[in-house]
Amino acid sequence: MNKAHIAHHPHIAGAPSGRGGLHHILEGVLSFTRKNTVMVIALVLAAATSVIVPPDAEYLGYFDFKTLTCLFCVLAVVCALKNIRFFYMLAQQIVRLFKNARMCVLALVYVTFIGSMLIANDMALLTFLPLGYFVLSSTGKHKYMAFTFIMQNIAANLGGMLTPFGNPQNLYLYTKYNIPVGEFTLIMLPPFLISIAIITLCCLVFAKAEALVFEGESISMPKGRTILYLALFALSIAIVFRGIPYLIGLIVIPAVLLFADRDALKAVDYPLLLTFVFFFIFAGNMARIEAVRELFSFLLEKNTLLFSVLSCQCISNVPSAILLSQFTGNYPALLVGVNIGGVGTLISSLASLITFREYTKHNPGKSGKYILLFSAFNFGMLIILTLAMSFIL
Repeated sequence: MNKAHIAHHPHIAGAPSGRGGLHHILEGVLSFTRKNTVMVIALVLAAATSVIVPPDAEYLGYFDFKTLTCLFCVLAVVCALKNIRFFYMLAQQIVRLFKNARMCVLALVYVTFIGSMLIANDMALLTFLPLGYFVLSSTGKHKYMAFTFIMQNIAANLGGMLTPFGNPQNLYLYTKYNIPVGEFTLIMLPPFLISIAIITLCCLVFAKAEALVFEGESISMPKGRTILYLALFALSIAIVFRGIPYLIGLIVIPAVLLFADRDALKAVDYPLLLTFVFFFIFAGNMARIEAVRELFSFLLEKNTLLFSVLSCQCISNVPSAILLSQFTGNYPALLVGVNIGGVGTLISSLASLITFREYTKHNPGKSGKYILLFSAFNFGMLIILTLAMSFIL
């Protein structure tokens, strides 16, 4: 066969076929969908309800621009700090203080717990789960991997409940109901303390005090950038606490990072922000459907805490907070419900999906065992917290 003949047959010449190109595109779409499942679901729900409630001028009132701005600012600064390995260094120093598996697991869980209060639950997991894997794998303690990941996941979901910016749903409800900081803390303190007690007990019981040798790499922090990013982090927190107008943060933080660390702006979890946008549309449309409004108002009036917990198990805690807030003024019960409701099923929180994805990446073929263990600990925690808060609220 001559060259001219081959040139007229691209398949023979090695050029990709149309079918192969389509297959590649489909693989890309499926990969994106798997990584951003909650966002895709939110998009579908927004599109479906937009058929029932066609877009109009009222759509502009759906969006809480302050919540979106605060979330963007916090995520951007956290990405910048993560790029200089600030949180890794911080966690590493804490872990190095402990010499056995039990205390090491407890340290990993606690640093995730504390981290979720400062940098949001999903960012705490993205930061500290890799550290957990590194510590356990480098010390030969793989048997604690699933347990540690599950405890870190629970700690991230429940640790963030104490602060307005610890969980995305907190930031939304804090802004939506204009809750004073002191009142917010008092509402969330009981489930927070109960969670600490249960998580600590689990770590002490299920992790043994086995000798542990941890050898980690030393990290040198760039002093100037560290100070700059911590200042930006303080600015973003001041915005969350209403000390500074959010528009200032929206201008200053991206402008500084544009020169100091463009990669941080690229690394922001934009699908999470879009998830909020789509759920704002979905919740706004649902609130305008008379039958839905009457049903949800009735159920929330009966038991706001229980209904919000159950809602999280089906559609996750962030969309539950956005949707249910349209139908009730009982924000203490709703706030507690969408926080403790973050434990339970794999889809009850975006953070749980992040943990599952991270675990299966390092432990292929062990997803079934992980889900069983995950369900046992999560539903146990959920039942205890729901019963306890039913008496307190």
